[in-house]
Amino acid sequence: MEKVNLMRQVKEDVVALVSSPLYAERIANKVFPVIGEGSHNASIMFIGEAPGKNEAATGRPFCGASGRILDELLLSAGIAREQVYITNIVKDRPPGNRDPFPEEIEAYAPFLDRQIAIIQPKVLATLGRFSMEYVMSRYGLLGELKPISVLHGKVFQGKAPHGEVLVVPLYHPAVAIYGASKKDTLKEDFRVLQAYL
Repeated sequence: MEKVNLMRQVKEDVVALVSSPLYAERIANKVFPVIGEGSHNASIMFIGEAPGKNEAATGRPFCGASGRILDELLLSAGIAREQVYITNIVKDRPPGNRDPFPEEIEAYAPFLDRQIAIIQPKVLATLGRFSMEYVMSRYGLLGELKPISVLHGKVFQGKAPHGEVLVVPLYHPAVAIYGASKKDTLKEDFRVLQAYL
């Protein structure tokens, strides 16, 4: 019950973040921040970059085209979506689905840090280069940083406040929308996660 209350507090604090560079967009477009969903006792936590249009409209992470691909990837690895926790660094949608700006990542990253501290997962699976760069830098792996094309599917040992955490950089599921060949690579990379359920 304590985890539920702590996560509720994270949500309330994100909703109240009027100083966010994206708050005006949320109000103008009558959309929601996307906090995250899944098991609060998950071994694996997926971290994307920022919500898209469908996500902001519903308040749910990965529920559009990228979400359908994520579901397919999870299924291919024998992982139930309910077993994991899924969130983003940035909790509000950047206009036009553009990449998040550094100041937006800086504004929202403390909420992600709190979510990680509450869930205390064994594995942080990053989806895309922005989350990869933030998580690897934050958890003692700055020296290992290379392009995602080099690091995808590899397992790194990081240090979180709750202890050792494994970091697995993955391509963002959206890459499979634009290049079907990437889906096979993603499926192969997702199989790495099976050992940590």
